[in-house]
Amino acid sequence: MRSWISVFVKSLFFCTTVSAISSRQDPVVNVQPSAQGVTYELGNVPYFANIEHPRAIFDLDYTTASRFVPATVILANQSVVTGSYLKSTISSYQTEDDVFSPDFLHIIYLTSTVSESRLDSTAEQYLRSLGAACLLFNASSFERVPSNGYALEGDHGTSLPPGPFTILVNNGSISFLDTYRLYDDNFRTFIAGAYPSNNGIGSFAALPAMNPRLWGPLIPVPSRIHSWNDNRPLAGKRVAVKDLFDIKGLQTSAGSQAWIQVTPIANSTAPAIQRLIDLGAVIVGKFKLAQFASGEDPWNWTDEQAPFNPRGDGYLTCSASSSGGGCGIAAYDWLDAAIGTDTGSSMRRPASVSGTFGNRPSQGMMSLEGAVPLNAGEDTVGVFSRDPVEWAEFAKAWYDPSLHEDPSINSLPSLSVPDSTAFPKRILYPVEYLPLANPAAQAILDNFLHGMTKVFNMTIEQTNFTAIASNASIYPRVDWGSIYPEIDWDYLVNWRLLYDAGATLQLWTQSTKVYGPLISTWAARNGGRFPPVDAAWRKGWTDYDVSHITQAVFEQALRTKAAAVNWFQDEVLYQTPDSCSEALMICDGGTKGLPSFREEDLNNSPNASFMNVFPEHAQVSCSGICALFGCVDFTIPLGQVDYYSPVTMVTEQWPVTINIIARRGCDFMLFNMIKKLAEEGMLRSVKTGRTAF
Repeated sequence: MRSWISVFVKSLFFCTTVSAISSRQDPVVNVQPSAQGVTYELGNVPYFANIEHPRAIFDLDYTTASRFVPATVILANQSVVTGSYLKSTISSYQTEDDVFSPDFLHIIYLTSTVSESRLDSTAEQYLRSLGAACLLFNASSFERVPSNGYALEGDHGTSLPPGPFTILVNNGSISFLDTYRLYDDNFRTFIAGAYPSNNGIGSFAALPAMNPRLWGPLIPVPSRIHSWNDNRPLAGKRVAVKDLFDIKGLQTSAGSQAWIQVTPIANSTAPAIQRLIDLGAVIVGKFKLAQFASGEDPWNWTDEQAPFNPRGDGYLTCSASSSGGGCGIAAYDWLDAAIGTDTGSSMRRPASVSGTFGNRPSQGMMSLEGAVPLNAGEDTVGVFSRDPVEWAEFAKAWYDPSLHEDPSINSLPSLSVPDSTAFPKRILYPVEYLPLANPAAQAILDNFLHGMTKVFNMTIEQTNFTAIASNASIYPRVDWGSIYPEIDWDYLVNWRLLYDAGATLQLWTQSTKVYGPLISTWAARNGGRFPPVDAAWRKGWTDYDVSHITQAVFEQALRTKAAAVNWFQDEVLYQTPDSCSEALMICDGGTKGLPSFREEDLNNSPNASFMNVFPEHAQVSCSGICALFGCVDFTIPLGQVDYYSPVTMVTEQWPVTINIIARRGCDFMLFNMIKKLAEEGMLRSVKTGRTAF
């Protein structure tokens, strides 16, 4: 075997320096090495390779000049490898992966899951026809190496996944480097791209690269081929994460330059995000958010520019705090999912305006440990997606009972989440939210509801949720007064108690976890100065009076919230022996079927909408229902309608969405309904770009 190594080293030196083995020229150009890695171009496409922690290293007994070379790993799974097998394998690489290109065939490394594999004559002939500069083989996998191939010894090769890599030949070694295609963030939805450090301790690294022409970061995206042999349910899924969550090795910004200055690099990963990684998902970066997860409109962002919506004229709002996730999913087909939070509306409104699938899960469905909080009594974690079935399968794999929020945090009963196909029989149609102001959008909704009633044998019942919740006679089924005697139930009927409780929960969370520590630390470091934050937070933090809010007051607010949740799921959306949620409620997430723009004045038109406006006859917005009552709320894209753009001066398309609400704990039942609706052709995938459909 040593003779193979000797021949290989001399020939490798020869072929990588002057390409004398074949007519194929070295395709790598614009090489820019750094301490972290190397960026280069291959066929006018930019790539990044992690030089700091190679995936595998083979020792050589020959020293050469340093050189970066593109390579492809082919992992065979048969004892006799044929030419047709290799041809179909490489063809699948080209058609099913956006990172691989034929230029990575400059060097080919073959390994096998079967010991003592061999190439037949057709395989050797096919490999010669590719004109690769060098053919490498895992010596422990193949019983014989062809005369035009070179063997590498050691067990490193068996741990290399198939797909594209970058090879570094340097100082008597050959290293296989994890390699990423770099995508432009044209719509400026990301704060930074990120990739696994591969350092053995679970850290990530931010990619310090951007496209100066487009003013956006470059996002490192791994090959999908690497995950083809990975059986984990989320293997290879490319995921962006809201920059409220800690990820080991990365800075958590919470959308604030001041927060960055007083907060160290994260030394652990939030359990919700670690769960994704354990399931095989790949984190590709952190996306933008409204500062400290506020609901601020894009024209009020100061520390960073609000992301751009790819839909329609490109000048629509992305809305709410998880805006980068909703618009990123709508913009990039190389991104599979985005993880955000929803306190008041921060998942559902971005999903509404971007025409994507997004959810506020049942209160307590996922731990928020390791995330910057907004309101401990109302914070939740959701996922954006473009495909209804993939969305449902992703979420059902991710939401695991082991990561349910500790009930002591929200004072709600422990969650039970049945994976049920016993579906509701009624659709509650609240007249204070519907019909939509845009008749064309309402026609799409009517058609959807008609199909839904047929698929599930449901009836539609007009109701007025505001009136029901404001009517004291709704309480007799359960004597809430005896259960929670400290709560004035007559006071609840005008909603004031619930809103006061929500404000208390947020103030206590903010003062103890966010603005209190930030203000004191900033002042200590900056001569007593107040930290620079967006205008809404500056006004709120200076006006807040938290002197009356104690731990006892906070706990009282939690009990008030818990009582309201119990009332809602006993009187409005309740469980029966036949269904997790006897009924569903639908409502409009805030658009009214009309476009909403990132420029404030454009929303003053009667043909546009402000997202933060309550319906005239409602005491709570549609998005506020589950924030107050702990239920599960999905935003579903249904279609699109024309609108005349005051920006492009032509007719564009605006996505039409609806919110579907079910009882707390009925998330999986609702996801099963989504999958059924997709099977029936009533829900379908949305596209990226200007139009959703």
